[in-house]
Amino acid sequence: MTIVAYLPDRGVIDLSGPDRVAFLQGLVTNDVSRAHPGTCVWTALLTPQGRYRAEFFVFATESSLLLDAPRDAIADIITRLSRFKLRSKVVLTDRSADYAVHAAWNGPPPESAGITAPDPRLAEAGHRILAPAPRADSAEPSAYRAHRLALGLPDHGDLEPDKTLPMEAGFGELHGIDWEKGCYMGQELTARTRYRGLVKRRLIPITASTDLPTSGSITSGERNVGDLCIAQGQQGLAMLRLDALDQHLQIGDLTITPNLPHWLSLPAPSEKAQA
Repeated sequence: MTIVAYLPDRGVIDLSGPDRVAFLQGLVTNDVSRAHPGTCVWTALLTPQGRYRAEFFVFATESSLLLDAPRDAIADIITRLSRFKLRSKVVLTDRSADYAVHAAWNGPPPESAGITAPDPRLAEAGHRILAPAPRADSAEPSAYRAHRLALGLPDHGDLEPDKTLPMEAGFGELHGIDWEKGCYMGQELTARTRYRGLVKRRLIPITASTDLPTSGSITSGERNVGDLCIAQGQQGLAMLRLDALDQHLQIGDLTITPNLPHWLSLPAPSEKAQA
């Protein structure tokens, strides 16, 4: 049975104008020209130094691109994108009052749900939905949070703006980066990170035998090897050093266990030793 959850922490930016695709194409990590009705693209906006600023899903309609984005980052996204408008014929508008973002999984999206597209990160993730209002049959947001934590899918709130590298957060494996497209903001460092194997830590799903705290440092012995980014019950996501994944890990007195998702690509042991 399909589960549909309303995601109140997501909003929508409308990017309209004849230059909308070319404008966004030069600024984000993915190929936004692949967004068509029924298909969306997941991408990231980076700093010029290649650090994470925001993530969003790009939907296409006949007249605009609709960005399913973190609600608390929308003002910052619009401000940052607007700096690059120059003579581009584009208009950026916060349309969060007109669209309610949902996720659907465990089956096909409901008929007449609104604007729908498969989540491009993983087939198991389900679908994204932009509807005129929150659905009456929506599950609690916590149901979707448990779903994505089990799959190891990152969200804006899990990442550190101006610090996290996109490769640390799985954008490479989760189809958030197009390696063949032309230049975009932060492209040089992102490519260098991939080809030189510079990633020393990754966002990893973890579990514990009792409820996790909301935050905390992760240690191996007396060594700090990571940080808890988000937790719900006994599930969480943590930014962990790769060279500590096979060690005994704790948050305070609580033992935690990394659960590497099937999609995660890690360097060979010899490569980790050199990182």
